[in-house]
Amino acid sequence: MLITQLNPEHQVFRESLRSFIQKEILPNVDSWEEKGEIDKSIWKKMGDMGYLGLIFPEEYGGLNLDFDYSKIFCEELSQCFSGGFTISALVIEYMSATYLWKYGSEFLKEKYLTQVIAGEMVSAVAITEPGAGSDVQNIKTTAVDEGDHFVVNGSKTFITNGYYGDFFITAVKTDPKAGKKGVSLLLINRNAAGVTANKIKKMGWLASDTAELAFDNVIVPKENLVGELGEGFKYLMGGLQLERLTAAIHSLATAESAVNYTLEYIKERSAFNKQLKDFQVIRHRVSQMMADILVQKAFVQYCCDLQNQGVYAVKECSIAKLQCSELAVKVIGECLQLFGGYGFTEDYKISRLYRDAKVGTIIGGTSEIMLEILSKIFIDEIDYASR
Repeated sequence: MLITQLNPEHQVFRESLRSFIQKEILPNVDSWEEKGEIDKSIWKKMGDMGYLGLIFPEEYGGLNLDFDYSKIFCEELSQCFSGGFTISALVIEYMSATYLWKYGSEFLKEKYLTQVIAGEMVSAVAITEPGAGSDVQNIKTTAVDEGDHFVVNGSKTFITNGYYGDFFITAVKTDPKAGKKGVSLLLINRNAAGVTANKIKKMGWLASDTAELAFDNVIVPKENLVGELGEGFKYLMGGLQLERLTAAIHSLATAESAVNYTLEYIKERSAFNKQLKDFQVIRHRVSQMMADILVQKAFVQYCCDLQNQGVYAVKECSIAKLQCSELAVKVIGECLQLFGGYGFTEDYKISRLYRDAKVGTIIGGTSEIMLEILSKIFIDEIDYASR
């Protein structure tokens, strides 16, 4: 397994991004967490720097860079002690706008994708429903063809950027009797008549807005169909690999940030006339955590290499998402323990990281879903790459 080594240009990008985060994001994170709202001006600043167009073509304002730049982007944002802010950014670039790039008409790309890349619009993807969860082909939200428009009725839940965002790439049933061939994608504007959103109170990811959406006879122009009618399920299954890979990178980088934060703490704190860093049990525990992270980092880089090559890596991305999210929960829990009682307070950011980490095992398909996908590959010998 050959693993790409990052070049000097990648490192320059990392340094520039770090400076931007230090200046524009870190001073505001605590405020966003408290308010449960991200100041939209940050997206315009990120758009001006090109950060929201890393993977998109230059003709729409993107930079068309290799995926290692995106890996760096995910890693560095994950060091800002706000999973809520990070996931909002990742949803925009890697989990929603990508459908416009890959399948949208020129009309949709010019009207919406260019605005997302510029940081002037915030996008979301609306798939999950109260009764369907990960069972995409059995969603209940319908879109009835009325000639020059669709009429959409139904509901969605757990939609990141669903409350303050500008539009949703929405999974709908255009043919309720056709199973997965009856699923299509529509772009629905947040302020369209009949669209309502309620903010969900969450345990973690407090800076991000997560919403329940309701569609009551929402009129959606035919020009807002993303791709072809009845192909939405196929599009979503293809997009999930990128979603899971970026989620894996986020979980792993968050775990690493927790260990680094803990290292600073144990070098400053003492117990029984001895610095915490000098207790052998603590030294070994921290070293084991870093070893686990570094091993997983190598596999994630391998997955990034496959992404750069355009490989439909269901097995690898499922493994990465499963292992990284579960490792983050384990590592951050152990880090919090080393803070003792202070870890249970809001005075130290380890408590925020602890709250934010758990959802990594849920988004983009739960750990149990990842294991079922891998069981079909390893045991039932299903080859997703050939489907």
